[in-house]
Amino acid sequence: MHKNANITIDGPRLNEDIAFTSRFGATPRGGIRRLALSAEDRLVRDWLATHGEALGCSITVDTMGSQFLRLEGSDPTLPPLMMGSHLDTQPTGGRYDGIYGVLGGLAVLRAFRAAGYVPRHSIELANWTNEEGARFAPAMTASGVFSGVFTLEQAYGLADRDGVRLGDALLAIGYKGDEPCGAHPLAAYFELHIEQGPVLENEGKTIGVVTGVQGMRWFDVTLTGQEAHAGTTPMELRRDALLAAARLMVLAADVAAAHGPDAKTTIGIIDASPGSRNVVPGEVRMTLDLRHPDDAVIDQMEADFRTQAAEIARRAHIELSIEESWGSPSVPFDLACIGMVRDAAAKAGLSHRDIISGAGHDAAYMARICPTAMIFIPCRDGLSHNEAEYAEPEDIVAGANVLMRAIMAADEHFDPA
Repeated sequence: MHKNANITIDGPRLNEDIAFTSRFGATPRGGIRRLALSAEDRLVRDWLATHGEALGCSITVDTMGSQFLRLEGSDPTLPPLMMGSHLDTQPTGGRYDGIYGVLGGLAVLRAFRAAGYVPRHSIELANWTNEEGARFAPAMTASGVFSGVFTLEQAYGLADRDGVRLGDALLAIGYKGDEPCGAHPLAAYFELHIEQGPVLENEGKTIGVVTGVQGMRWFDVTLTGQEAHAGTTPMELRRDALLAAARLMVLAADVAAAHGPDAKTTIGIIDASPGSRNVVPGEVRMTLDLRHPDDAVIDQMEADFRTQAAEIARRAHIELSIEESWGSPSVPFDLACIGMVRDAAAKAGLSHRDIISGAGHDAAYMARICPTAMIFIPCRDGLSHNEAEYAEPEDIVAGANVLMRAIMAADEHFDPA
């Protein structure tokens, strides 16, 4: 190992990689549609493997299809340090969410190789399968299996809207690997990401030192009323499931408002049946997303919503079902790893602040099994999960350099157990 304070990220190359990989699943409006385990996902995975091999990395694919690019360190007895994120996107996703973390990690491997820097620990880059959950719900599936939250069988059984199961989709694109998912020791994990919110931009800060991830819960809500003729059924005699659903949407917003500025509620999907303009809707299926940094507050938000929703349904003569489909408790990150990120930003002279992640990330699951931290950079107008998603090129380079310095600090800090 040798130390070299002059090692730096190749900024133009990193930004070129972001632009180039946006071709895989490019949309007319400048975004990306690259759903997990689609043909487009296979293409970008192949691209990543090719560039990892060019750097001399060994490449492993596990049984969940996650890719691991490994640059060997000087001490084979030490577990690797890992960087990572994901390359799948939302149906109308942007060029940076997840992608930046993978390509920023690739830039770190490239910088180490170019400088001849050999750390003690091997350095790995992970591309996690199905982080977004847009095709196969729930989100963060592969890192969830890796960390023991889900079983492999549960993950393989997840089906998309066309009935295609995740396990079959892995086989279809040739990315069902041999390494058992989770059979992969780690010293620490770092994830680089755009903020996906407006705080850093509004405060003029370049780096967000992420101290943890807020808790979140997903629910499937079903309202069952009665289909009826729109022209002959009096308003007072209707059992209109969609009207009751509208009241639940307002209730969700009211619940958030009642629990302070950190509380967030979202109705993301509404499916009304039978879907005819002259039929009173007899059934509505909708989703509910609750988030807060304090799990006790989420408990109260859920209780409030359930109690008041039941009363709305009773008055409307509607049957109501609220089933939790997924949940992730609030996650504090490792204090030592957080300090490495903070120190890296400070030594680089970059403006920074501590911040809680409002979105879920693979790091939330990785924190269950190894020391973990995240790095945020600003994104324009706080937009994410949107084709207009954008990060400034200089911020992209700054974040990748902070990631690199944090990895170098971790290499000095972590020793065998």
